[in-house]
Amino acid sequence: MSIRTEKVASLLQRELGAIFEKELPRSGPILTIVDVKVTADLGIARVYVSLIGGEKERTELMATLQEETRTIRKLLSSRIRNQFRRIPELEFFEDEQYEKARRIEELLKTALDGSKEEPGEG
Repeated sequence: MSIRTEKVASLLQRELGAIFEKELPRSGPILTIVDVKVTADLGIARVYVSLIGGEKERTELMATLQEETRTIRKLLSSRIRNQFRRIPELEFFEDEQYEKARRIEELLKTALDGSKEEPGEG
């Protein structure tokens, strides 16, 4: 990514985080903006969100994000319109790093607990 797209991505990440925290607070899974990747022409912003909650809640929240993309984009436009001629289209994707890390931690704990239960040699 170029410096320009990195700056735009950083600004979008910060502003979207503020929108979800202050203007669109929700009960249910915790939503965090993990990363934003912007295309070279600044036309599309791919927003990666981390959701902490149950599988059903996460699925519902992702569906809600897809449905409310226009509303979110409009809120974003009102916050940064002086800095952009054209606000990028938003695409939301779930970042599953938290779930993967949690699963690895769970497997490691199980493995360590299992090794402690085995009778020692000696």
